[in-house]
Amino acid sequence: MNSALKLPIGIEEFKEIRTEGFYYVDKTGLITELLNNWGKVNLFTRPRRFGKTLNMNMLKYFFSYGCDPRLFDGLAISEEKELCEKYRGKFPVIFITLKDIDALEYDQAQNALCSVIGDEAMRFSFLLESDRLSDEEKQQYSMLIHAIPCCQEAITMPLHILKRSLQILSRLLCKHYGQKVILLIDEYDVPLDKAQQHGYYDEMVDLIRGLFGQALKTNDSIFFAVLTGCLRIAKESIFTGLNNFKVLSITSARFGAYFGFSDTEVKAMLAYYGLDNKHTLMKAWYDGYRFGETDVYCPWDVLNYTDQLLASPDARPGAFWINSSGNDILRTLLKKATPQTRRELECLVNGETVTKKINEELTYRELYDSIDSLWSVLFTTGYLTRRAETDLNTYELAIPNREIRMIFEEQVLTWFQEEARKDTSALDAFCEAFRQKDPAAIERMFTAYLKKTIHIHDTAVRKYKKENFYHGILLGLLSHRQDWDLLSSAESGEGYSDILIELLEEEIGIVIEIKYSESPNMEDACTKALAQIETRSYAGRLLDDGMETIIKYGIACHKKKCRVQMAPDT
Repeated sequence: MNSALKLPIGIEEFKEIRTEGFYYVDKTGLITELLNNWGKVNLFTRPRRFGKTLNMNMLKYFFSYGCDPRLFDGLAISEEKELCEKYRGKFPVIFITLKDIDALEYDQAQNALCSVIGDEAMRFSFLLESDRLSDEEKQQYSMLIHAIPCCQEAITMPLHILKRSLQILSRLLCKHYGQKVILLIDEYDVPLDKAQQHGYYDEMVDLIRGLFGQALKTNDSIFFAVLTGCLRIAKESIFTGLNNFKVLSITSARFGAYFGFSDTEVKAMLAYYGLDNKHTLMKAWYDGYRFGETDVYCPWDVLNYTDQLLASPDARPGAFWINSSGNDILRTLLKKATPQTRRELECLVNGETVTKKINEELTYRELYDSIDSLWSVLFTTGYLTRRAETDLNTYELAIPNREIRMIFEEQVLTWFQEEARKDTSALDAFCEAFRQKDPAAIERMFTAYLKKTIHIHDTAVRKYKKENFYHGILLGLLSHRQDWDLLSSAESGEGYSDILIELLEEEIGIVIEIKYSESPNMEDACTKALAQIETRSYAGRLLDDGMETIIKYGIACHKKKCRVQMAPDT
């Protein structure tokens, strides 16, 4: 495998992938479809980590003057001879990405935007010597390139120039070349997201509205523009007045195959690396998204898991997508959840669907306003996918795959533990019942806790996974007692016990074994749990640590009920 192509993890530079020996999943069909079906301004909205930046970089290299046609040898676009002859390497291209415009204060964010646009303007330094530009126009250009900040304190481009910057640069390029410009703006909505988080949203909306209005609405120097982002921001009038404006969202019929990997593409990649036998696992964990009429995998997950498999054939799947950012949206949904919302989440975690009307034109100001808004955000950002459309903008939503399901489960547990910790007296009583050898009280209070969270009854989930869920709930509750020494899944005797507790000062040891019961009659499951404690000598570690009194509990769970049995005193 030494001669095999490398995996392009985290590489979003098309030229680097094509010239430095990286594996490339051909998405150049996007160029063909864009040229055959383009609008003056084209907005692609997709979840993060689905290839937006790499595709924009590809467009830059295809259309830019000086394009090296060898970059596209063997790719789908190379078969489109007429399109290549007419469009390849025939345009000045402005390409900026706004994904790093993140600052705690507005002035810093404005300064960062000056830097991004100034850096891009520097690529065209030949404009200072152009015999097609007037001295006044060259002076305008100088204001753009001198806007690159030398520090993070002062803003180096006046606001009125910053708002006109893309319009100025495109006009100068158009005049120099005698050819209209292609404008590419990647992750256009990130500054708005960050501004909402840090408290300067109104100022940033005004800035972005001005920047885009000058560049996209009143700019005769643009041939066409392509933007990408997670959400369509419409209500702040950022795009108002645009003619032939096309929004190509995850529900649009066109362009579905060009963001994310198809099953055929994943099979081909796995075959190339000799990992054909991992297809079923890969599909279960990372497939399940639906863009337009196309089913796709998350490419970030596929690349990362393939990389791990090449290092270790027995590597287990991981949550690569979610580890690249936070879960604020899901946490907020859980905090705002009504009993009905929790029932709906329960359905989703158990492999079912919920039907919701989706608004794809939310603003970042509205994201957390209501439960309805949060469902729309979960859909547009990739936490949920559609299985069917039942009415106009109304869809049956589902969790796409095992990775996202695991994220839901973990966040539900975190939320539940946070909620439970608010009532410390109830937690004290619950924990004390274990020390006081009161299985009836444990059963009553644990059942009450279970009724406040969701349960897993999906038949597709293995029994040990269900047991792990209840294990996590119980462990979170017992961890309230910080003076207790808690061990989870610890080696003891002839195996690994679920939970061991040591009350050191009192020399009391507690062993807990949890079972999931497939039927409401949980007596047998409790008996099996206690028997397992004995046969595998789970108390051995506690005895070795000097615990004089050993208390043993077998706990069985079924949906939102539990049964607790205690072994006779030993």
